[in-house]
Amino acid sequence: MRRVTLFVNGTSRNGKVVAVYGTLSDLLTVASNKLGIRACNLYNGKGGLIDDITLIRDDDVLYVSEGDAFIDPQSDGKTSDDISGSHTDWLTLNIGGRLFTTTRSTLVSKEPDSMLAHMFREKDVWGNKQDERGAYLIDRSPEYFEPILNYLRHGQIIVNEGINLLGVLEEARFFGIEQMAEQLEVAIKNSHPPEDHSPLSRKEFVRFLLATPTKSELRCQVEDICNSSDVCCSQFDVGIKVSFFLFPSQGLNFSGADLSRLDLRYINFKMANLSRCNLTYANLCCSNLERNCDLSGCDLQEANLRGSNVKGAIFEEMLTPLHMSQSVR
Repeated sequence: MRRVTLFVNGTSRNGKVVAVYGTLSDLLTVASNKLGIRACNLYNGKGGLIDDITLIRDDDVLYVSEGDAFIDPQSDGKTSDDISGSHTDWLTLNIGGRLFTTTRSTLVSKEPDSMLAHMFREKDVWGNKQDERGAYLIDRSPEYFEPILNYLRHGQIIVNEGINLLGVLEEARFFGIEQMAEQLEVAIKNSHPPEDHSPLSRKEFVRFLLATPTKSELRCQVEDICNSSDVCCSQFDVGIKVSFFLFPSQGLNFSGADLSRLDLRYINFKMANLSRCNLTYANLCCSNLERNCDLSGCDLQEANLRGSNVKGAIFEEMLTPLHMSQSVR
């Protein structure tokens, strides 16, 4: 007579020694009675399914299941997470009022040193708060969290249109997703257009000049003052000193501009609109102000007009009168 020891599938405790006789069905009936389960299958110690009673030898150790697959008895006492080798149980996150459903392994595996991995590697270690539905509460922005969760799922950074990369970067840093943060920093840097060092046109320069406060500094670098028809100038200290080179201002509108104390020597202002400009202490020596250059309402106090050509210029409603010492022609 053969004897075998029977255990419930997946365990190595509370075994029962029984005699083997009759058919395989007879042995399953005995196992059901001894172990208190509905025995359906028998496995040997290596997980092999026994379907013939003649395969059973004396003193074999057998594992009885209720129809489920073989479970290694060495995993006895471990949780289902430990048996599978990783956390795969589903959980829900409540991020700023929006629900995200994912698995524990997604939060843990990709970035094992991240805050999320530490929060959810072991259940309830951090004492994570849950809402009435059981979702874990995290007070962060849901629109910035979504790209982070997708990155943890598949390793790719995908950000929907309209989502600020800087916001996603800040969340990645907050949660300690270091590899993602590094990739986002590169993406943000590459998204900025390169600095434009191309020369300014005359109109563009005038627009910048007029928009610059008098106490600010506008710097321009000399490119080619011999061949360029555009503005080429050295350093500009608007309100203190400005040096112009080849700056054809003919016909331009400077109405109401503050050009006080500027070096405007030899500039061609023919037919330009300088009405209501502040030209106090400006150096207009040898400048061309002829042919309807509109200087009406200007303040020319202490302006240097020596050698300037004002033939046909308009001087109506001057705020300060011209003096002979200003020597115009």
